[in-house]
Amino acid sequence: MVRPVPSKTRSTRRAKAGRNRTIMTTALAEPRGARATEEISLATALSTRPRRSWTNILFIAAAHLAAAYAIVHICVFHVSWWTVGLAVLWYALCGFAITGGYHRLFSHRSHSAHFLVRLFHLLFGAASVQNSALKWSSDHRVHHSKTDEDEDPYSVMHGFWWAHIGWIFFTDSRARRDNVKDLQRDPLVRFQDRFYIPLAILFGVVVPTAIGFAWGDPLGALLVAGFLRLVVQWHATFSVNSVAHTIGSRPYSTDISARDSFWTALITMGEGYHNFHHRFQADYRNGIRWWQFDPTKWAIRSLSFVGLTRDLRRTPKAAIGRARASVAAIR
Repeated sequence: MVRPVPSKTRSTRRAKAGRNRTIMTTALAEPRGARATEEISLATALSTRPRRSWTNILFIAAAHLAAAYAIVHICVFHVSWWTVGLAVLWYALCGFAITGGYHRLFSHRSHSAHFLVRLFHLLFGAASVQNSALKWSSDHRVHHSKTDEDEDPYSVMHGFWWAHIGWIFFTDSRARRDNVKDLQRDPLVRFQDRFYIPLAILFGVVVPTAIGFAWGDPLGALLVAGFLRLVVQWHATFSVNSVAHTIGSRPYSTDISARDSFWTALITMGEGYHNFHHRFQADYRNGIRWWQFDPTKWAIRSLSFVGLTRDLRRTPKAAIGRARASVAAIR
């Protein structure tokens, strides 16, 4: 005899319904939690994602247009040789302020400098319009500590043009200053950081234009010593982040993209021996051989003879030899 299946009682149905409601509630709660986590992650990503800096984009575009017109001005109108000489002089002064000042002095503390030398670097560094020494050094220290990684602000791993100029078109919300506390103790550095824009206008535009009045060519001085000089200097500096991480040899370390190249050194006042520099960043030299083109090294060394620079840091020859030997061993 087949026993009939008992019919469901009201209590059984209520219990099952309760279980179903629990299962449905759990099933529905989990996606909401996942979605909330996803939304938080997205919000975090959006808050840390670099955003376009229209101020930088528009200013750099305008400077390039002014530099292009400067070339037309030179070709079509008369430009005094004094104006050309002023542009060359301003390029050298501003260039040394970046390579010897912003880079080797402030970013890497490869030597110490007299008050007047620091002041020079900060004034002509402002004229180079590459941000204040404080911000420049902070970015550069991150570049060295996170070379070729996502945190590297101008990593060549994101592409040649990103490393060269693209990164400047964005504002990185991860920008920090806790890695330049030593520089914040210098009142001159704090002063330049606070008044960076007025100083950039004064020494990058007003002063060379005013000097041009001496021979009756203020417009030429503004265009050639101001904007054409500025754009050429920009691309020279930018090439250290792009070309020096792409072209050349790696005799001291193959773990990073930085490379040594005479040609890059030629256009960057000696900054092209970049593989050595990344391996031994505290050294005041980039080109360690006497014949390597490094006018920044020569200038720092020359200033030490008259007491304007001191405590020049040099990597021991034994350490350099070990680095070269370790690279040679894996080739």
